[in-house]
Formats: sequence, C-alpha cells, structure tokens
Amino acid sequence: MAETPTYEVYAVKYARHERRASANFLGGDPHDGPMPIDYFVWAIQGGGKTYILDTGFDAEQGKKRKRTHLRSPGDGLKMLGIDPAAVEDVFISHMHYDHAGNHDLFPNALYHIQDKEMQYCTGRSMCHRALAGSFEPEDVAAMVRRLFAGRLRFHDGAEEVAPGLSVHFIGGHTMGLQALRVRTRRGWLVLAADAAHLYANIEQQRPYVTVYNVADMMEGHRTLRKLASSPAHIIPGHDPLVLERYPAARPGLDGIAVRLDAEPLR
Repeated sequence: MAETPTYEVYAVKYARHERRASANFLGGDPHDGPMPIDYFVWAIQGGGKTYILDTGFDAEQGKKRKRTHLRSPGDGLKMLGIDPAAVEDVFISHMHYDHAGNHDLFPNALYHIQDKEMQYCTGRSMCHRALAGSFEPEDVAAMVRRLFAGRLRFHDGAEEVAPGLSVHFIGGHTMGLQALRVRTRRGWLVLAADAAHLYANIEQQRPYVTVYNVADMMEGHRTLRKLASSPAHIIPGHDPLVLERYPAARPGLDGIAVRLDAEPLR
C-alpha cells in the first residue's frame, strides 16, 4: 500500500481588524477588552501541486467594511514563491466576503464548495439582512459564473480530493461551511477556517457571534477535534495567536506568513 503523502501548509495574513472581545463571542464577554482578529488565506503544497483555501478580500472591500487591508493575498502568496495563475484548485470554506473575494486572483483554478453553501447564499436565507450582511452579491455572482464556465466542483459532506487532503462539512457559522484536513509531517492538521475563529472558541466552548446554527457550530468543534491528530493540530481562521505559535514561513516573513506543518513554537 502506498504511503499517504504529506504536505507543507502555510497561513498568509493579509488584513486585520481591531475590536473588543465582546464582538467575538455570542452573548458578549464580561471581561471585555481588546481582542483583534487577523485575516488569512492558506496554501497547501505537496505532490507537485499547490492548493489554496479561501481568497480573502481586496482593499476596496476592506475600506467598505472598515478593515485594515495590509496586502493583496496574491502578493502574500508570491512571497512564498506561489504564482496564483498556476494554482489549479481553490477551496472556499464559505461565501462570506472575507473568504470569497478577489475574483480574478486565480484565473485557471477549479473552485470547490459545499452544496449547502451555494444553496445558502443563493436562497431564501439571503432575504434576511442579519444573515445576508456578511455576503457580497458580486462574490456570489462570480461563483455562479464559474459554475457555468465549468470551474466549480460541488461537495456533499466529506470527500477526499487528493491523497492526504480532504474536505469536511461543518456548518454552524454558515449553512455549508467546510474545513480542510491535511496530512503533514506532524500528523493530521485541520484548517478550521470559520468553524473556529479563535482558539478561545474551541478551548472555552464559546460560540462566535456570527452564526447560522449554534448547535451545529458547537458540534462542529467536536468534529474538528475528531479530525485533528490533537487539539494543537486545529488551526482557527482568525486568531492572531497563529502567527505567534508557528515559525515564519521564510526569513523576513515574520508577522506575514507562518509554516503550520512545523512544530508549534509554544
């Protein structure tokens, strides 16, 4: 039997938002204080291929949403020697504006999304402002255009996309949110995206404030633990601590990109 390949995994920071803890937890935080969030895209490399998880948002969207846009995700990937035009597969964890923008960044890629997420962002749930506010109509329209161009692959639940790389339906934060499970040199790593924004969401069992279904979100935390080799193998989607816990991907990229398949620094 062939051995399961291992991958290198990188988190690339492209934006930041200064906020308080009360904005990060359903029901607020009685010990409210500064608790910023970072915005990332992720790169997975192995077997001669590069896979991308999420595409981020651009400077215009950052201005609209009052987020500090630091660099194009494409520029961050180029710092790792990754040419976005050469990427063949892009996974979209969910269709919120900060995960599905930059429509022209990967012109030759096949996109991967869960059936339920496409149903969610094009269905009756978007009649409700409280749910629709995290989506951008043009992001959704761009995904529909990819569908008709033959550049969209749907998934229904868990599916292996390549040896050692699989998508997993989680839900909770949105109807069709998915996470990625990746085989690395240190074990099974899970890129949670917004299944867990912060380490505290999982470690303290406190749901994030933006949520489609609270019960599914909490069960999703349990699923992440089952998929990962250990709790330390779960990578949350927005926690600045990720940049502190993992080594820089390359010399000079401190605070920009980290290597997630390496042993944590602490």
